[in-house]
Amino acid sequence: MPGDRQRDGSRNHGARAGRGTRPASGAVGVHSRGDRFQTWQALLTNRNKRQKLGEFLIHGVRPITLAVEHGWPLRCLLYPHGQHLSAWAEGLIRDSGVRSVPVAPELLLELGERESAAPELVAVGALRPDDLGRLPQGHDLLGVAFDRPTSPGNIGTLTRSADAFGASGMIITGHAADVYDPKTVRASTGSIFRLPVVRAPGVNEVLEWVESLRGRGTPVKIIGTDETGGTSVQDCDLTGPVLLVVGNETVGMSARWREACDEIVRIPIGGAASSLNAASAGTLMLYEAARQRGFPTARD
Repeated sequence: MPGDRQRDGSRNHGARAGRGTRPASGAVGVHSRGDRFQTWQALLTNRNKRQKLGEFLIHGVRPITLAVEHGWPLRCLLYPHGQHLSAWAEGLIRDSGVRSVPVAPELLLELGERESAAPELVAVGALRPDDLGRLPQGHDLLGVAFDRPTSPGNIGTLTRSADAFGASGMIITGHAADVYDPKTVRASTGSIFRLPVVRAPGVNEVLEWVESLRGRGTPVKIIGTDETGGTSVQDCDLTGPVLLVVGNETVGMSARWREACDEIVRIPIGGAASSLNAASAGTLMLYEAARQRGFPTARD
């Protein structure tokens, strides 16, 4: 469940590299390109390795902070051995309950995909199960299905928008870019750790889930987005339980999704542009849904 927190190893309260101190006894560091480093390095670019190991890398102050705050299971925190750390980094190492590992700064520089200074922290997170039951259910459902997106950045951007506008969760369907690609995580600015994001092999699995909700009394309406849609977005009722479908960046929604939609809406645009970026279109749909629902209040 989203609130669970993995306790991977004992708390390493003394493993603080701040002020140039030596890591606590028992904190085995990584100072060469051995097996552990190569495994972490593969997580940057190798999707199959991420899936096989059930791990991925998390970069950045906000994403790492949100991962800890929302109880995302973390395997370890990597920090630059022998370098001064900020109060933020020292506090996470001390208080998060996550095992910390000192890493040679030049190696952490590579793991952090930096060009100059090594990051203060890189987190190794665990993959969540792809279970549609992770999405909150009820008559206020506002789900987003992103059909075969090819850009990790678009997945992350739309996840960020979905979080901001009160969506219940995201479903990535079909052959798509990886939810756990570092580019996806960075583009989400950490929203992936608050909002359930689930992968589904295809449309049928999602439709079975929708039918199960309908069978339990939640009248979910499936609303697709397309430039040729018969209804303008402002005329579409988005106040009830809704699953918004955003199509692939190049070819739009699949034929199966089109068949499943109860309504297909268009977003009026002008100028020389023939269409909107998929994440932009999804964001506008989410904004309209939030507007009709009174906008979400500030949440933890």
